[in-house]
Amino acid sequence: MSTETHQAANFLRTIVQEDLKSGKHETIVTRFPPEPNGYLHIGHAKSICLNFGLAKEFGGRCHLRFDDTNPVKEETEYIESIKESVRWLGFSWGSHLYYASEYFEQLYQWAEYLVQQGKAYVDDLAADEIRTHRGTLTEPGKESPYRGRSADENLDLFRRMRAGEFPDGAKVLRAKIDMASPNMNLRDPVMYRIIHAPHPHVGDAWRIYPMYDYAHGQSDAIEGVTHSICTLEFEDHKPLYEWFLDNLPVPQRPRQYEFARLNLTYAVMSKRKLLQLVKDGDVSGWDDPRMPTIMGIRRRGYTPEAVRSFCDTIGVGRSDSWIDMSILEESVRQDLNERAPRVMAVLRPLRLVIENYPEVESEELSIPYHPQKPELGARLVPFCRELFIERDDFMEEPPKGFKRLSPGEEIRLRGAYILRCVGVEKGVDGTVTTVRCTYDPETRSGLPGSERKVKGVIHWVSARHSVAAEVRLYDRLFTDPNPAGDNWKEHLNPASVEVLHDCRLEPSLAAAQAEDRFQFERQGYFCVDLKDSRPGAPVFNRTATLRDSWTKK
Repeated sequence: MSTETHQAANFLRTIVQEDLKSGKHETIVTRFPPEPNGYLHIGHAKSICLNFGLAKEFGGRCHLRFDDTNPVKEETEYIESIKESVRWLGFSWGSHLYYASEYFEQLYQWAEYLVQQGKAYVDDLAADEIRTHRGTLTEPGKESPYRGRSADENLDLFRRMRAGEFPDGAKVLRAKIDMASPNMNLRDPVMYRIIHAPHPHVGDAWRIYPMYDYAHGQSDAIEGVTHSICTLEFEDHKPLYEWFLDNLPVPQRPRQYEFARLNLTYAVMSKRKLLQLVKDGDVSGWDDPRMPTIMGIRRRGYTPEAVRSFCDTIGVGRSDSWIDMSILEESVRQDLNERAPRVMAVLRPLRLVIENYPEVESEELSIPYHPQKPELGARLVPFCRELFIERDDFMEEPPKGFKRLSPGEEIRLRGAYILRCVGVEKGVDGTVTTVRCTYDPETRSGLPGSERKVKGVIHWVSARHSVAAEVRLYDRLFTDPNPAGDNWKEHLNPASVEVLHDCRLEPSLAAAQAEDRFQFERQGYFCVDLKDSRPGAPVFNRTATLRDSWTKK
């Protein structure tokens, strides 16, 4: 799969160009460093495209590194899903797959170095006491009563922490910086905490684990990262990132650069909130097609090309802003409009009988897959006396301007004949169950009579040959563009999915494979579900409507 995209001009690209031109760096090394505590979302896609894209454009390399410093929240499932998400987007880390946990011994030795230098100490305060001692944005922090311990005492306690002598929460290792600093991150931040839990990558080797802020910069330094690119919420952490680099004998000094994160309307981008949706059963899982996770939008039918195009369109800046969901949706419409074969599917079937068509006969009509792309070819669609049409395409008493089928009126069937409605059959409740028509055999597409004009065209499938399927009509997960606050879940969209059973599809779709994408004529773009679809029991997910109808709703 090609990942060639136009890299729009941005300040990070300019920085890399100047660093290479000046000789500051001979090779660019970036990294994508997710914490394996959840699935990646569309915001991570922006970072993936940026880091891997810059490295590829300038002939460098991008590392995939798991910053796996908290075994309580990390799972192998998340690690594998992250790998799959990066691969699906079209990027490769080659041989450069790393784990912060692989550096635990080196990080520990450097922590001992800070203790010996009098720049780190073991603190016995509980977590809530540390929080209280830290002060506020307007008031300085208060030094811990254990801050004055000697280097020897701290070293002994730290080694005993590693040996597992103390229970969880009994002690922490803190950097000794400045409790009066206006930057809260420099007020003696915690470097290590005690966690008696197995680690998904290194097993039971450790009883203490480094904090992300300590492990992150040093992992960059170990790997020789030149440009440590992260989102703006880490800007206040940058002085701490640099303090550790200044005070440790690291082999190389990386530089941190911040860019604006992706905020998408009608979605939540917090892994904590996404996890809550999963645990509360509001969605079927991390890969639910309504979720903004990469695996979710993949399952919904988005293409990696559409996601990369979206990331390129929104650009890279330094100011936080909101991106409307419609821009993401339009990116997949534009992509699928070019590549998706057109097929016919009737989602809410209504029986139609052609009275003057022979009962036992059928014929095959050749219909192109794409009107503007003959290279996509055509398929043979069976036609017979009994068809299914969309229930909304018939009205017994239509309003003015109705351009579909009604009593006494004519309509063209896509790629087939002109019909005239001559009657209906109704059930006991008065609902129309069958539409009865006649057809003009001279009006089949390609015959001279096909030039006769009628007011509308509808799609159809053969009742005898059609394939039954389940179709899931997905919409936005939230009704509010910014579902924030404590009551953010109150904005869940109760109509975010509608499941239709016994939909009828043209028989060419019987051979469709997982992730095959189509345009259902007049319906939208659909994809064979990656997870639930089975041979003989296909499931299709709606990726997007043909046009943005959300604002109208």
